Amino acid sequence: MTSQTLAAVGHRIDHTSRTGALPVPEAAAREAARLKATGEAHVWWWLLEDHVDQADFDLLDEVEQVRARRFRHEKDAAAFTRTRAGARRAIGDLLGVDARTVALGRRVCPGCGDLEHGPPAVASPAVGLALSLTRTSGCGVLALHAGDWIGVDIEALRPVESGSLASVVLAPAEHAYILSLPAGPERTAAFHRVWTRKEAVLKGVGLGLLGIDLNALDVRPGTPGPLVVDHGYQGEVSSWQVDDLDLDGNWSASLARPVDGSPLGPILRHRPA
Repeated sequence: MTSQTLAAVGHRIDHTSRTGALPVPEAAAREAARLKATGEAHVWWWLLEDHVDQADFDLLDEVEQVRARRFRHEKDAAAFTRTRAGARRAIGDLLGVDARTVALGRRVCPGCGDLEHGPPAVASPAVGLALSLTRTSGCGVLALHAGDWIGVDIEALRPVESGSLASVVLAPAEHAYILSLPAGPERTAAFHRVWTRKEAVLKGVGLGLLGIDLNALDVRPGTPGPLVVDHGYQGEVSSWQVDDLDLDGNWSASLARPVDGSPLGPILRHRPA
């Protein structure tokens, strides 16, 4: 992508206005019904490049193209465009529709009712699928299931001084557990397991740090997943099943799904082509 392509564009576009009245393809409706019945979740991940692929950029809608142009560095624009384009391709393949017909929108923020920063959603085909998108250095991830809420997070494993972050990120029991581990890869993995489990729950709830401080959410890093984590907000408590994801690389990743009586089926991972 050229520097001219990356130049900022100063206007806003309604990215949901064209999707509300579109018909739902029969194949997509059937697949969504199957997903709801089985409770299965799907996770895709892909490697991120330093330069924007024009095919990825062309697959974005106008709002996303505006966002891509606003990034100061092409590597950041490339990560954004590959993640959004990758999500469209994955959803299109799963639902049996052309990726160019897949529209990504946002749900209303459960905290303030704003559409500008609510959790992402599949706007079209309108078949009731929740999705979560995340990316870290070198990797983008999409998680999807039938329902209203889902959260996924990934972090590249790197040395972190857990002591300096304890008061911000770690619950007391988490801090004690992490410091009980020998310094090195084991402690690094445990810290990132805490981080991605928390972020997955916060993304699933859709409130981010508005709902709860990171150090108030105990995700029990010494307990193998899946595990159930409770999240409280304004006197209401929601429960989330958190699974640790093995994505075949130097990553830590976690998936959170609501425990609300709906079936929680297997997690199907789709490796990069």
